[in-house]
Amino acid sequence: MHHRVIAKLDIKGPNLVKGIHLEGLRVMGKPEEFSRDYYEHGIDELIYMDVVASLYDRNSIHDLISRTAKNIFIPLTVGGGLRSLDDIRKVLRAGADKVSLNTAVVKNPELIKQAAHYFGSSTIVVTIEAIKQTDGTYEAFIDNGREETGKEVLAWAREVADLGAGEIVITSVDQEGTGSGYDIELTKAVSNAVDIPVIASGGAGAVDHVAEVLTAGQADAVALASVFHYGHIHNTEGLGHHDQEGNIEFLKKKRAFGNISSASVTELKQHLLDNQILCRN
Repeated sequence: MHHRVIAKLDIKGPNLVKGIHLEGLRVMGKPEEFSRDYYEHGIDELIYMDVVASLYDRNSIHDLISRTAKNIFIPLTVGGGLRSLDDIRKVLRAGADKVSLNTAVVKNPELIKQAAHYFGSSTIVVTIEAIKQTDGTYEAFIDNGREETGKEVLAWAREVADLGAGEIVITSVDQEGTGSGYDIELTKAVSNAVDIPVIASGGAGAVDHVAEVLTAGQADAVALASVFHYGHIHNTEGLGHHDQEGNIEFLKKKRAFGNISSASVTELKQHLLDNQILCRN
């Protein structure tokens, strides 16, 4: 099996942002510039997430989707604030290939079945935000890891698959943005619980972490943000023409961040191939 390498871009207004544990967002730049760079260096797919969950009744993300789809010819998944079949239809018409659902399907699981029926299972991705509990189990959260659901992650993953989802993105809120690595235990458990592809997300700080989650974690694909984003910033001259919105101090100073060892898409894929992990060239 050839593993997919996916770039995850968190969108707030016109900007690409990044946080820790899905909080403390800092502006990174224009998402179009990052997407183009990743595409030109061989990324397999892109995920756009509206992290303020405001896709509904807002046109800016739709414009971004359309611009991306016209220039980048790889699968694009879009999520954040999708509450209905009509919301899904709108982003697909704008140019998205798949949609990512979380809050809406936790509140109304039947939406997964309905969406899979109308748009096809391969179009429907469900994101699960997981936080480890004191008893060792994992609970699914919504609203960027802020609101508990009472749903145990493995049971919810099985339900999601049974209802017709085509893929699951499993995000460790505990690890997200820290650079300390993926939650291998969590990823492996979800991968073993379902028979649909599982995309690991949250925690990558180096290429070794990616190799580990694809082998020991048994993930089918991996989504990365920090490893790619910080590298792109340091390899780009100037700030570009991003809108002066939000906290841009980090962007101005081009600081390194904690445990993150940045890498390009090309470098990551070469590392995987060197370790006999199949990926798309």
